[in-house]
Amino acid sequence: MSSKQRNSLPSWGNELWLTRGQRRFIGTVTTVTVVVGLVGWLLSLTPGPSAMAIRSLFERGGAETAAEMQKHVPDVPLDVLLDQHVGGDEDDSTAGDPSRYDVFSPADGDEPLPTIVWVHGGAWISGSSTDVDPYLRILAAEGYTTVGLNYSLGPEETYPTAVHQLNDALLELEARADDLRIDRDRIVLAGDSAGAQLASQLAALTTNPRYAQLLGIDPALDASQLVGVVLNCGVYDLDAMSELTGLPAWGFRVALWAYTGKKDWSQGAAGSTMSTIDFVTEEFPPTYISGGNADGLTWLQSLPMRDRLVDQGVDVTELFWPADHEPALGHEYQFHLDGEDAQAALVETLEFLQGVTR
Repeated sequence: MSSKQRNSLPSWGNELWLTRGQRRFIGTVTTVTVVVGLVGWLLSLTPGPSAMAIRSLFERGGAETAAEMQKHVPDVPLDVLLDQHVGGDEDDSTAGDPSRYDVFSPADGDEPLPTIVWVHGGAWISGSSTDVDPYLRILAAEGYTTVGLNYSLGPEETYPTAVHQLNDALLELEARADDLRIDRDRIVLAGDSAGAQLASQLAALTTNPRYAQLLGIDPALDASQLVGVVLNCGVYDLDAMSELTGLPAWGFRVALWAYTGKKDWSQGAAGSTMSTIDFVTEEFPPTYISGGNADGLTWLQSLPMRDRLVDQGVDVTELFWPADHEPALGHEYQFHLDGEDAQAALVETLEFLQGVTR
């Protein structure tokens, strides 16, 4: 066909006569579209890649927050036991075992002290006790034995593995109480974010026999040993998580899929039994609960949990901030001790601890 004949084709026909560069561009766009579609399809099959991305982000943030807290640790001598293994023997075979814990206590004296057992956060898929190490040192300097627990993360292990591990850790702490300066009759369970959810589970199964039976767990502690609970920025009602929007909603959906092993976690046993708002009773220990005004979990989780505890007749100490409070306080605000509001939360926490352990 001559050039003159090609030019006489209708306008739509000209689109068939593309340059080599135009064909290459269309081929590239097509390839990218296919790859993006394939990646999207693969991500819909497993939470692993997205969970690992979230873990990396959270681990970086956790390290930065721990460094920020470190400068607020008082210069008080402490006895420190790090990386204790639940089950005793330390050998190479347990080097990667997550069932480990750290213990801090004042260096002077050897008498049992009221004990705060802290479960770290990290959306159930990241974090470790090192993230809260400085905070536990701060509390220990006030005359407490503090313990930071570790547990298996998703997606490597799935729910309820972590709950069983934490209960086993409590059993070991009770058995080693004399050596670790733990007062068996003055134990406070505490946690932040996902750790607050786990701490609330441990407290609920300790004080609600029907819930413990539902989980198939024999509680390590008697209800009388548990004198208080500290819940910061936690999750207590998984049904309400569907109301979150934007990036946080996506992150939590991925995290819970990875942690429970179920994409439809809200529809099964995992979502139901993780929702401790449905299992607290009047026997639940006195509770300190807090959340920042710029944290969506405060409005969807912490305040409703506060209301449920109050309805059950539980003694509740709360620290919440007006919606228009400035500066806006985000998730895990209590660890950002450079700020006045975090310092106020620390004071409130210490006053609560003194009240329930004296």
